[in-house]
Amino acid sequence: MSAHTLSTAGRTAPASFKALRGFLALDAVVSGGNGLAYLAFPGPLGELLGVGRSTLLELGAVLAVFGLAVGLLAARPQPPGLAVRAVIDINLLWTVLSVVAMELWFAPTTAGYVWIPFQAAAVALFAVLQFTALRRLPG
Repeated sequence: MSAHTLSTAGRTAPASFKALRGFLALDAVVSGGNGLAYLAFPGPLGELLGVGRSTLLELGAVLAVFGLAVGLLAARPQPPGLAVRAVIDINLLWTVLSVVAMELWFAPTTAGYVWIPFQAAAVALFAVLQFTALRRLPG
């Protein structure tokens, strides 16, 4: 193997993680931001969306911790595939549970019927983007 090949391989591997890290970072910011909003304003947001205050507090705590964990993963030069797959799976589970909860457990307002599917679709998009970026990695 030539010095050029080794040099190129060294530059390409970290660069190929750039998109994945970007999608993870965006997920971390959005999830963490939602979590902090739910923690800071559970009463007003609960009334707006038709979701109970205690439920929003619990969801806020989960999202804040998830956002932090995904942010730490995004900060790694080469996030481990197993951890990224866990994030993708959690995002897909969140997407399904959001719609199920809206129909079975929550009593959403009109704003809730708009917000809940919107955020579920955004989370599903994160999962698709993360999965696509993960599949494009070498090896």
